[in-house]
Amino acid sequence: MFYREAGDFKSSYPGDSQTFPIRFDRMRYYAVLAVAFGIIPFVINDYWASAVIVPFLIYAIAALGLNILTGYCGQVSLGTGGFMAVGAYACYKLMTAFPEVSILIHILIAGGITAAVGVLFGLPSLRIKGFYLAVATLAAQFFLVWLFNKVPWFYNYSASGQISAPERTFLGVALTGANASAPAKYLTCAIFLFALAWLARNLTRGTIGRKWMAIRDMDIAAEIIGVNPLTTKLSAFAVSSFFIGISGALFFAVYLGAAEVGESFGINKSFLVLFMIIIGGLGSIFGSLAGAAFLVLLPVFLKNVLVGMLGWPTDLAAHLELMIVGALIVIFLIAEPHGLNQLWRVTKEKLRLWPFPH
Repeated sequence: MFYREAGDFKSSYPGDSQTFPIRFDRMRYYAVLAVAFGIIPFVINDYWASAVIVPFLIYAIAALGLNILTGYCGQVSLGTGGFMAVGAYACYKLMTAFPEVSILIHILIAGGITAAVGVLFGLPSLRIKGFYLAVATLAAQFFLVWLFNKVPWFYNYSASGQISAPERTFLGVALTGANASAPAKYLTCAIFLFALAWLARNLTRGTIGRKWMAIRDMDIAAEIIGVNPLTTKLSAFAVSSFFIGISGALFFAVYLGAAEVGESFGINKSFLVLFMIIIGGLGSIFGSLAGAAFLVLLPVFLKNVLVGMLGWPTDLAAHLELMIVGALIVIFLIAEPHGLNQLWRVTKEKLRLWPFPH
């Protein structure tokens, strides 16, 4: 087999500790990037962009953010939808207040604002954890949705209470609004996902990531050996909320174009992103991407097969989707707690040793 380490020598410590130490893995990674940025933008159409690829990219960013907090730092959160709403409304206010500033800058600033809000709601994690922290973040979810519903300033005193993204361009290409094309939306989300996944990978492999994992594994022992729980937990909330805020801004401005906080960023959104990291694998960058891909593709697959081919009612297909997702979560929690990432890792290990027994 070609998937071997034999002959793939390393002559330096950085070479031995790189993200993809096996040459075949590196070549596969470069091939994925070549397809993502060199082929898909030229062949993507509106259906694939709106139904599959753009939602996957945005949810993958949100799953990365939640996985940093829950998978790497062990802090349970049920407020993802509320933090996505913070990013969306912050982006909307910036777009309307500073129309001359680039939309990309607005999205980054919206992520920063969400990080500040995340740190504020992360303060209870210094005293509580587990189920009680989950309830505290759930309270944050309901409070943020209520706030954006009840304060007219956030939606610019619109009679409908809905926010709509004005058209904004970058280098003459429309990224938001009715004139935004599928390739433009795709490239915007793909660039953000690539940059944030690279950032997450480096953070989790460095000193700050090791502190997060020490707090996750045993917070008292981590504090004894010198890990500061205050800065470590709050940094996890800040980085996680930054990622989730960017995903919320992209979800509103690039994908939806218009949003209403209760429908677009309700509690269902929080559970959806949580299910993504459970199925994909906690504490894994690849697991975040795999879980997002699975839960985005599943409804599309069921709709095309059950409704399009078999003629089932749409509501029956939607109920079956909920049943399948619930069953998969139970199965993964019992049979494979590390999710799709663990199955992928075991598959690679077997390929490396084939045809010898594992």
